[in-house]
Amino acid sequence: MKARYVQRGESIDYTPETDVAAGDIIKVGSLVGVAKLDIKAGELGALALVGVYEIATGGAAVAIGAVVSVDPATGKVVAAGASGAVKFGHAVTAATASDATVNVRLAQGLA
Repeated sequence: MKARYVQRGESIDYTPETDVAAGDIIKVGSLVGVAKLDIKAGELGALALVGVYEIATGGAAVAIGAVVSVDPATGKVVAAGASGAVKFGHAVTAATASDATVNVRLAQGLA
């Protein structure tokens, strides 16, 4: 069978086991997505797989172009090796430790 076009792939269908709020960071296998809207447990929703998102720095300084890891539970930047950390994407703005947020381009396949 040949490949058949299905969708652009900027978002994917997602049915969570627990309620998800808009903006929640969700890891599905090796994909990282952001809930576009609130999704009730067991109901079909969508996860964005592309875009630039404002992420709370949690007091971390971030250099432009750096790979940014996020704690999905808090939505804040954390050290790459932190427990539960998800590599979210690349910083498109710089942030000092006193900045509240940093803009990050969501990227797939970051190991």
